[in-house]
Amino acid sequence: MTVEPVKPTVNAGKLWAGGGATAAVAALIAIAGILLGRGIFDVDVLAPKGEGAWGDASTGWYALGAAGAALLATGLVHVLILTTPRPMRFFGWVVGLATVSAMLAPFVTDASRASQFYTAGLNMIIGIAIGSLVAGTARAATRLVRSTPPAPRPYPQQYR
Repeated sequence: MTVEPVKPTVNAGKLWAGGGATAAVAALIAIAGILLGRGIFDVDVLAPKGEGAWGDASTGWYALGAAGAALLATGLVHVLILTTPRPMRFFGWVVGLATVSAMLAPFVTDASRASQFYTAGLNMIIGIAIGSLVAGTARAATRLVRSTPPAPRPYPQQYR
């Protein structure tokens, strides 16, 4: 039994469509999380209380940043699939460490503890959503194909 070499091929359209959908989900999670924190729990998330439930421009920038992170993750997984062995394992590590970094970032500010913990939790939810959705999309958009074409069959005896 011979083992034929295979290589992954990516359906880029499907991958990036999923990445775009993930960007929309991440942005909506950010907006919903900020509204929940400011409006219901009365926690300062990215802006002082005086800015109201919608906050200032930081709400939009936060949502845009979440969407950008999703698109960046899509680009990363695309490159990893085409260039590395075990791409999903590397992707998991990168997204996991980026999420932990995003969770720790609020603690270097002088915001209240409630704001720091709420923002860290929101960052964790966004990171988990991005990681799981992009990974699932990448698996669905990737196929293994033979890297060498099959050997040609010989002509039948009557055509020689």
